[in-house]
Amino acid sequence: MPSRNTAGRYQRIYNQLEELLPKTNDPISRMATVSAVLYHKMDQAFWCGFYRLVAEDLIVGPYQGPLACQVLSRNKGVCWAGIREGKSIIVPDVEKFPGHIACDSRSKSEIVVPLRDADGHIIAVLDIDSKELNSFSQVDAEGLEKILSLITK
Repeated sequence: MPSRNTAGRYQRIYNQLEELLPKTNDPISRMATVSAVLYHKMDQAFWCGFYRLVAEDLIVGPYQGPLACQVLSRNKGVCWAGIREGKSIIVPDVEKFPGHIACDSRSKSEIVVPLRDADGHIIAVLDIDSKELNSFSQVDAEGLEKILSLITK
């Protein structure tokens, strides 16, 4: 894994967001701030944002990067896998992921991290795409999970 995926970098991002996010209790505003900070701090990210679970659909939420799919096909792709499995999903090569939804053909690897409300229910997923293969590791998953805990705190 490239050195850009360090626990130290995620801790610095966490500290920055810990100061920024308490300015509002609105989760969508917090998602927007998180996606903007991550997009600009993660060199490997060419798309970074949220898909929100609304009435059993996954609809695009705040994001940074090129245009996104507005609604993801139900029960297909990495984002739905993160919801079904209730955990972070790391995909080293999206071409090898069954049912991958290609919103942008430049995507080569991806990480999806569930966002839970205060009661532990999944309300959204953070989705980060890279133009490079093998861009994400367990270090990324752990760092992003910790960061997401700030949104519904």
